[in-house]
Amino acid sequence: MDKSKQPSGIRKYKRSSRRLSPRIRSGDRIDYRNIKLLNRFTSEQGKILSRKKTRLSFKQQRLITIAIKQARILALLPFLNDTKNRQLQSKKLQTTQLKKTKFISKTTGSRTRRTRT
Repeated sequence: MDKSKQPSGIRKYKRSSRRLSPRIRSGDRIDYRNIKLLNRFTSEQGKILSRKKTRLSFKQQRLITIAIKQARILALLPFLNDTKNRQLQSKKLQTTQLKKTKFISKTTGSRTRRTRT
């Protein structure tokens, strides 16, 4: 397509609005014990971020993934970061426990009647 035929104001590539994490500095060591560094390259769910999002070289990305996997195996990092799910489950348990009320049976003649307390 000629430049004269392209509509003005439309870019060929859109730049992502997501804030990218800073790249690896020269003093940073890629190691499974460096948890602060590894947390920068995992998502909130615990997934390893892609090279496009982290802007790492192929070699750096490979070293980061190996270090994250080693840290997961040694239980330094979680496989899944499901703290939100656990909080929701605990809230649901609390609400169901509050909804449950004790029933006491009272006998009145030949029929029994259940009342809430």
